[in-house]
Amino acid sequence: MDVLIHFFLGLHIIGIAALLGGFLTQMKAMGQGAARFVPAMLHGALTMLITGVALVGIHQAQGHEVNNIKIGVKLAVLVVILGLVYVKRDEEKVDKGLFGLVGGLTMTNIFIAVLWT
Repeated sequence: MDVLIHFFLGLHIIGIAALLGGFLTQMKAMGQGAARFVPAMLHGALTMLITGVALVGIHQAQGHEVNNIKIGVKLAVLVVILGLVYVKRDEEKVDKGLFGLVGGLTMTNIFIAVLWT
């Protein structure tokens, strides 16, 4: 079962890398007001959602303690990110503030995962 947990954790990290990487590649365009949500950002957020749910399910199935408040906060942040990216995915330009919000929420989600013990 540990192999399965590590597999899903690896996929979860790949999802966050795609989401954050998509944001970082658009930083220059954001400064010029021409940033857009690239497909990698949507796919990364979806990957994070699916693998995160799988990780929580596997941990609970094994009888491990899960911090439901932490998971709920991370899920809420991810749902906001996913909603914004999904709704604005076809627009050629996204407002700087909205684009920056997605990047900030992505980093917030990372720090919640790492620092909240």
